[in-house]
Amino acid sequence: MPVDRKLLDILCCPTTKVPVRPLSKDQIQQINAAIEQRELKYFDKTVVDSPIKDGLITENGERVYRVDDGIPIMLEDQAIFVKPLDLRI
Repeated sequence: MPVDRKLLDILCCPTTKVPVRPLSKDQIQQINAAIEQRELKYFDKTVVDSPIKDGLITENGERVYRVDDGIPIMLEDQAIFVKPLDLRI
């Protein structure tokens, strides 16, 4: 379930205040491949161990926030650090 467009217009990273955008299908595939290889961590330093179905990425390409059942999980410690993947925004 996609995030409501009006909500998306006001959402930003709770830590850096950088705006967020929906992930593309290609970005989700790249992230899930890295998760499968246990290469990604949450900002609380725990390894991401379950694939994502949908998410929001900061415009600077540093953090991804999961979207579960259309609800963005905008918690600082649950942000996935993806900068090393160099995802195109």
